[in-house]
Amino acid sequence: MSPVVIDPAASPRAEAYALWMDAPNPMVTFFKTLDVTPLLRFARRHDYRFNALLCWCVGKAAGEVEEFCTLPVGRQLLRYDAIAVNTIVKNRRGGVSSCDVPFSPDLARFHRDYLRLTRETAENCRNHDLPEHVVIGTSAIVETEIDGAVGMNSGIFHNPFLIWGRYHKGLLRTTLKLSFQFHHTQMDGAHAGRFLRLLQEKIDTLK
Repeated sequence: MSPVVIDPAASPRAEAYALWMDAPNPMVTFFKTLDVTPLLRFARRHDYRFNALLCWCVGKAAGEVEEFCTLPVGRQLLRYDAIAVNTIVKNRRGGVSSCDVPFSPDLARFHRDYLRLTRETAENCRNHDLPEHVVIGTSAIVETEIDGAVGMNSGIFHNPFLIWGRYHKGLLRTTLKLSFQFHHTQMDGAHAGRFLRLLQEKIDTLK
């Protein structure tokens, strides 16, 4: 179903829209260290991709935060009924392509879609876009561990975005540092904090 244009003044984000839509930089970035030990164990035991599992947990957590369904696009405020998680794919030409994967609460289905769509995107070197979904962007910089990253404010794309690097293996647990960027019109800090808390909870459920 196509997204629906809503009246910002009649929405719960009315005050935020008035305050932040014309701000020079309306994007806010949080940093978080996650315990991804359950993800790594699950991936190894069940032959799942670690990145796919984390993307599924992102979609699962976002689905429980109402603010993710409303996104500023241009000057409009749009309401979506479906979520997709985007991942950046290295394509066969040596460049990168963007791949939107529709979120499904069924982990096995999401993992199959993730593998199929990223493989097709890498092969045909064309972005796979799902414009009828609210898209949560992700970028995995797996070549190195990072302490955090701040995405650019393009003024065009206002989608929430997560960036992470290589996970760190400690003596007893494996951790991953990530950043979460969001448009202040879409959500406040409390909503973002709740999302990050839920993200850790979803990871923990894979134990």
